[in-house]
Amino acid sequence: MDTEVIVVGGGVIGLTTAVRLAERGLRVRLWSRDGATATTSAVAGALWWPYRIEPAAEAGTWALASLRVYEELAGDPDGTGVRFVAGVHADTLQAGLGSWAGEVGGLRQLPPEEVPGPYETGLAARIPLVDMPVHLGWLRGRAEELGVRLERRTAADPAEAGAAAPVVVNCTGLGAREFVGDAGMRAVRGQLVLVENPGVDTWFTAADGAADETTYFFPQPGRLILGGTAEEDDERTEPDPATAAAIVARCARIRPELADARVLGHRVGLRPARVGGVRLESEPLPGGGTLVHNYGHGGAGVTVAWGCADRAAELATAARP
Repeated sequence: MDTEVIVVGGGVIGLTTAVRLAERGLRVRLWSRDGATATTSAVAGALWWPYRIEPAAEAGTWALASLRVYEELAGDPDGTGVRFVAGVHADTLQAGLGSWAGEVGGLRQLPPEEVPGPYETGLAARIPLVDMPVHLGWLRGRAEELGVRLERRTAADPAEAGAAAPVVVNCTGLGAREFVGDAGMRAVRGQLVLVENPGVDTWFTAADGAADETTYFFPQPGRLILGGTAEEDDERTEPDPATAAAIVARCARIRPELADARVLGHRVGLRPARVGGVRLESEPLPGGGTLVHNYGHGGAGVTVAWGCADRAAELATAARP
């Protein structure tokens, strides 16, 4: 075979995994039903933070590995889309986070008088904020530079991909429901509002992991992203006007000037959450070959992408005939 690995799925997880595989010298093809800009990844607000992802201990390790990569990529923000930006996680105590937080430089617990809005606690941080359209373009370019063949095609099941390569890496996200019959996959709907930035240069979040409504804004080049929602098992992909108005109102309680910001557009994405957390493991394919799973990253795909890609690449390399 002229291909050693087929990666199925063209979002940030699939592209990052393909890059890591190719960096190890493997011959890789990536199959994606949609172009990168049509994936859930393209809609992501994309602030680095282990948000709505399990298992927590492993997620912290993957997140830190990814953070180190983003530190390097931030040297070329225009090319990679990665910038380090300061902001505040409201309603957050560092003591309530995992051990990973102790390895993130610059985290600082704020006194109540420094926390924006009606919150008594908050954590200041300077962490990666990723412009996803730019970053996905950079990942595609990096993959092609390494010789990855990017193909717009679908696979009904792993066996179909396994007929083209001895190792298949499953990065299908929510599509794993059909691709491998994983009934534990659950869509978590996220709606965003894009507005003209009135001069906001820091990010803000107040995101209870158990709540349907969240409040955040992220300054990206040419726009300010306002959010959001985290509606489990809601697969509507059209923006809801009432939800959009509520998002703007919540953000305006933190920054009043946002109430009058000109709306540039609306976005909806379905986060690929999974009962039991991320699936990152390998198993034999019927008839021979190996299937590596790397999906179920919920709301933290960008945060853990490189750490998970490293592990998936290790599993795929070990499985080579």
